[in-house]
Amino acid sequence: MLEIFQYQFMIHAFLAGIMIALLASFSGTFIVLRRYALLTETLAHSALVGVAVGILMEANPVWMAVVAALVSAWIIEYLRTFFHLYSDAVLAIFLSGSLALSVIIVSLAGAFNSSLFSYLFGSILSVSAEEVWIIFIAGIPALALLGYFYKELYFIAFDEEVAKTSGIPVTLLNFMLVSIVAVIIALSIRIVGTLLIGALMVIPTVAALRYRLGFSATVGLSVLFGLFSVVAGMMLSYVFSLPSGATIVMCVLLIFIISLVINRR
Repeated sequence: MLEIFQYQFMIHAFLAGIMIALLASFSGTFIVLRRYALLTETLAHSALVGVAVGILMEANPVWMAVVAALVSAWIIEYLRTFFHLYSDAVLAIFLSGSLALSVIIVSLAGAFNSSLFSYLFGSILSVSAEEVWIIFIAGIPALALLGYFYKELYFIAFDEEVAKTSGIPVTLLNFMLVSIVAVIIALSIRIVGTLLIGALMVIPTVAALRYRLGFSATVGLSVLFGLFSVVAGMMLSYVFSLPSGATIVMCVLLIFIISLVINRR
C-alpha cells in the first residue's frame, strides 16, 4: 500500500486532502451547530458560477471560484443580518439562482467537458504542486483565525443574541466565519467536487455529535472523522480505481452510519 507514495501526484493529493479535511471538519462544526448546514451547498454552487466564468473568460477557475463564493457569502450574511430574512429562504434563493446561472454560463462557453466534471465531482489526483501551496497558504491563516476566535464562535453558535449583549462582535465574526467557509469550499471543489463538498463539511460533525461529548471533544472527533475519510477514501480510490471525491464521501457516510448504530439511543 505504501508504494503509492512513490508517485508525486499522490503526495500532492494527500497533502491537499489532509488540509481540506482539517479545514472542512473544523469550520463545519460551527456551521452545523448554527443550523446553517445548507450554506455549504449554496456556496459550492456559487463557486461553480466562478468556475463557469473562469472557463468562459479563460481565466483560472479556482481563483474565480474563490471570488464568487466570497461575494455570495457576504451577500447572504448581509441579507440575513441587516434585512432579517430567514436563513433557509436566503440560501434557497442563492442555491437555485447560482446553479441556474452557472449552467447558462457554461452552455454559452460550450464547456460541458471533462474539465467541468472535475470541478463537479472532484479530481484530487490531478491537484498540482501550485494548488497544494495555495491550499496551505489560505488554509493555515483560516485555521489560526478559527482557533483564535474559538470561544467566541462557540458562544455565537449556541446563542447569538446573548453573545451580542455580552459585547462580542457577532456581526464581524459571522462575516469572518462565512468568508472562511467560502474560501474552503472554493479551494475544495478540486478535491471532492462541487456536488460533494457539503458532505465533507457537515457529516463528520453530525457523526461526532452522536457521541454527546463536550464541544472541544466533538470538534476533535469531527476532525478525526474527516481526516480518516479522506485518507481511507484516497487509498480505496487508488486501489480499486474509483472516483476519489465520491469514495471520500462514502467513507464519511459509513462513519456516520456506524455512529448512528452505536449511539442509537
